[in-house]
Amino acid sequence: MIWPFKPRYRKQIARIEITGVIASDTRKRVLEALKTIEDRKYPALLLRIDSPGGTVADSQEIYSALKKLQDKLKIVASFGNISASGGVYIGMGAQHIMANPGTITGSIGVIIRGNNIERLLDKVGVSFKVIKSGPYKDILAFDRQLTDPEKQILQELIDTSYHQFVITVAESRNLEETAVRSFADGRIFTGEQALDLGVIDRLGTEEEARCWAAELVNLDPDKTECDTLEKPKSLVSRVLSNNNLETSRLVSAKNWLEFELSTSGLPLWLYRP
Repeated sequence: MIWPFKPRYRKQIARIEITGVIASDTRKRVLEALKTIEDRKYPALLLRIDSPGGTVADSQEIYSALKKLQDKLKIVASFGNISASGGVYIGMGAQHIMANPGTITGSIGVIIRGNNIERLLDKVGVSFKVIKSGPYKDILAFDRQLTDPEKQILQELIDTSYHQFVITVAESRNLEETAVRSFADGRIFTGEQALDLGVIDRLGTEEEARCWAAELVNLDPDKTECDTLEKPKSLVSRVLSNNNLETSRLVSAKNWLEFELSTSGLPLWLYRP
């Protein structure tokens, strides 16, 4: 007698990994993955975050997309080595957050950086003639100092972005705004401290976060796998990732330089010592 073959079926929950600096490429990749998750109707999402933060708008768009998914599935964020600034903001899009005791998190705040090389240009005898429609059209120009009115304009922009961050944390974590402001001064803290502050729910590893996500949707953690949704790496990326440590450092430095140049003058939710 031939018994019919019954394939072993294992439930799956989705997994997205956010690593490195958050910028437009991160946003595009994550939003694509979230759309796939919605289409495939996964019951839960494990969101692994290992990021120092990045651009404000890109972080906000990822957060908003996560919030919209909350009615359709459970989301558990797992903070890795570092989940700071914009990484924290994205994590607020999850209903539940877990971090390692030693995770570096926090750095809730906003920063704008510009480059001023006026003295260097003077030494080499280079100057620029600028025709502009208003006094603030070239705010944060690299060839001159900021004026006091320009500093005030930028400070108001920073304050508005900061308020958005504080309100999001307060609402997502069910905290009073004054309580959030008491630690949202740019400082970093550990996962253990974040638990005491109410920024996260539990301490634990990514594996424990996976089990938690499975349990939230009544799945057996031992029979539940993660389906990691990630855009395939290009041939160049695969070659570089297999290279030595020195090459990896050069690539990392190149990426940081590109990020610094592309975001000069932009408000950032970013922790970088």
